Formats: sequence, C-alpha cells, structure tokens
Amino acid sequence: MKADIHPADYRTVLFEDISSGAQFLIGSTIRTDETGTYEGKEYPKVLIEISSKSHPFYTGEDRTLDKTGRVEKFKQRALKKK
Repeated sequence: MKADIHPADYRTVLFEDISSGAQFLIGSTIRTDETGTYEGKEYPKVLIEISSKSHPFYTGEDRTLDKTGRVEKFKQRALKKK
C-alpha cells in the first residue's frame, strides 16, 4: 500500500450485521464510540442492518428487512405535511 494516501483516522473497524450476527473487519474512517472483540482483538465497532450475509439477494431467502418501522415513519410524515 502506498504511504500517506489514507486519512489519519483510517483504521480497521469491526462491522456487525444485527440481522445475522455476521462480523466483518474493514478499513474505514467511520467514527464510533462502541468497541467489539473479533478473534481476541478489540476493534472500534459499527452495527449495520444489512450485509451480504443477510441480504435476500445474496442469501436467496425471502425475509422482511424493515427493522425500524420505516413505512410507518414515512406515513406519519406524509400525514403531517397535508
């Protein structure tokens, strides 16, 4: 890897899929206060809703992906604007 091409806060971050529990180590500059352990080492941790381990396109499963009630929130916003 070339030297001095990444930002100063670039580091290895643990991304955890809340749907499947899968964990991925990826280089990132994302900011987070949480930490998690992966194979005995501590890393900054970010929770994600969908990854290749839980997305229906990759898994071939048919499942509902709406974890946070997005449709209901949209309907409430639409009613307020009327």
